Amino acid sequence: MPLKDTGTDQLIKAAAKRLLFSEGKLHATTQDIADAAGMNRSALHYYYRTRDQLISQVFQESMTVLSLKLDQAMLSDHPFPKKVDELMDIYLTEMSEFPYEETFMVTEMNRAGHTLISKIKEGPVVSFLAEVAAEMEAGNIEKMNPVHFLINLFSLLSYPIIMSPLYQQFFQLSKNDFGKILAERKELVYRMLFKI
Repeated sequence: MPLKDTGTDQLIKAAAKRLLFSEGKLHATTQDIADAAGMNRSALHYYYRTRDQLISQVFQESMTVLSLKLDQAMLSDHPFPKKVDELMDIYLTEMSEFPYEETFMVTEMNRAGHTLISKIKEGPVVSFLAEVAAEMEAGNIEKMNPVHFLINLFSLLSYPIIMSPLYQQFFQLSKNDFGKILAERKELVYRMLFKI
């Protein structure tokens, strides 16, 4: 059996990621992905026997890259407000480029169970939550269970992006105008989380 070409493999995964996470075609078939990659379906099946194998690989790689970036920000030696700013930048960049990634994750978890997500490293999160608790004790942020701080941070950023098609229609905003609203979110969320 000939060796698989890594360039072709990357092309397949990039096409799948674009269709699923950028364009929101959550039920894209292997034929759809093959077409987007500019190949026939049998060539795609040479690399990935099933859609589930391909999707799992694409999702795991995407989550690994994002987790590494978030972990680095959480473990950096920057002051806490700067860490939060970095986390927001990383998350908003990811969500802007791949707005359907979280919707896909929830959809697939409900369909396939929790096997889609590998174990998250606890060290960076535990360390960050300890810093959250210290900031609360210092009076810099409102006291609550530190887990709520992290949930609030990501929820306040992701929900408007996930719901953007509905909000654009509801508020009769163009994609560009809604993009301006989203650009304001970072400062707004920052002020909500900190006592500014």
